[in-house]
Amino acid sequence: MLMFANSRFLYLLLLVPVFLLGYGLMRYFRARRVKAYGDPSLVEALMPSWSRSKGWVKAVLFSLGFALFVLGLARPRTGAKLAERTTKGAEIIVALDVSNSMLAQDYSPNRLERAKLSIARLTERLQEDRIGLIIFAGTSFVQLPVTTDYVSAKMFLGSIDTGSIPVQGTAIGDAIRLSIKSFSAQSEKSRVIVVISDGENHEDDPVAAAKQAAELGIKVYTIGVGSAEGQPIPVNGELLKDKEGNIVVTRLDEETLRKVAQAGGGAYIHAGGEEFGLNPIIQDIRAMEDEEFGSIVFEEYDEQYMYFFAVALVLFVLEMLVGERKPRRKLFEV
Repeated sequence: MLMFANSRFLYLLLLVPVFLLGYGLMRYFRARRVKAYGDPSLVEALMPSWSRSKGWVKAVLFSLGFALFVLGLARPRTGAKLAERTTKGAEIIVALDVSNSMLAQDYSPNRLERAKLSIARLTERLQEDRIGLIIFAGTSFVQLPVTTDYVSAKMFLGSIDTGSIPVQGTAIGDAIRLSIKSFSAQSEKSRVIVVISDGENHEDDPVAAAKQAAELGIKVYTIGVGSAEGQPIPVNGELLKDKEGNIVVTRLDEETLRKVAQAGGGAYIHAGGEEFGLNPIIQDIRAMEDEEFGSIVFEEYDEQYMYFFAVALVLFVLEMLVGERKPRRKLFEV
């Protein structure tokens, strides 16, 4: 089956009928100008070497060459096959808080967008490690199962906002328990959960969940997002207010996040700097024993673009060699 890697170039094929139509119109208006000078048959007699058909031959050759050149630009490929591949690395599940408090602007542009940027940079530094993504507020949801497809991870990451989870709150414990269930069956040793949250208004027991993870050999790290002074929460162009009309101020709960990290055998890091506190976690992951993972992937495609370019080049050369004059001698001349 023929597939195109850069299919957007195929839109250029719409120019092919434009070329032929344009040439036809040019011939039409040229015939009208000739008719204006005198009798067309007399004008043709004055130009006996001029060929009517060769102009169309040149136009068709150029159009076909251009079409094949465009198909080459679109990179036609064949031969995709499924194959088993073995990789070595760790499994990392990032649990990201998407509650409304993550809209606070302790960071630019806000806590959530800054956290998403840091996760995107984390994927750029991974090699053969597998990464999964869980989002949580009052409840949790698997946004991306563990994978080595870092491009998809960034794509799923870009679609996350505070409306991704309809139930508000900060259920860190539920997110950790869902993370535990989300590791692959192949993973036994090098497993890490990274919780990114402000830790405020937690609704369950995240410490007990972290202990459960540690008992299963899973390390739990926490990254605290926010400041102790707190910030108001902008929602729909206005500051969020409580039932009494007071402006809600969200503050970082470092104590809870420290306890969770301690119970999970990991570490607590306050988000800061360009790397958002991820460097120490990455260093710890690199020190872990790599685990082997088997996965089914697509093999490399066989590129076919060079054949299209070759035929297009031949057609362009032929188009240049074909003149607009009749041949001086007929092929079968008596």
